[in-house]
Amino acid sequence: MPMSETAYYILLSLTEPRHGYGIIQHVDKITNKRIKLGSGTVYGTLTKMHKSGVITIYSDEDRKTVYEITYIGKTLITAEINRIKELYDNGIKYEGDFYEEGD
Repeated sequence: MPMSETAYYILLSLTEPRHGYGIIQHVDKITNKRIKLGSGTVYGTLTKMHKSGVITIYSDEDRKTVYEITYIGKTLITAEINRIKELYDNGIKYEGDFYEEGD
């Protein structure tokens, strides 16, 4: 099943352990501010991912919980990256079929 854009970017941000605000900042940076994640959305998604075993708690001190991707999470993000690559490749392959003469 396709991953939501929020979940995708959260997992993509976990190339290293990060806390919620660090994830928000990273997503803001890598999307050139196109995606602005709210803290409620991020922490809700992190909670679901943690319960599902997609991420784990790396450390929990000074009121900052730091998250780390698990093997399951790595498997999921890799599958999603491959799915997106296929979408992109097929889009490039067929995009010319939608242009009309004079476009």
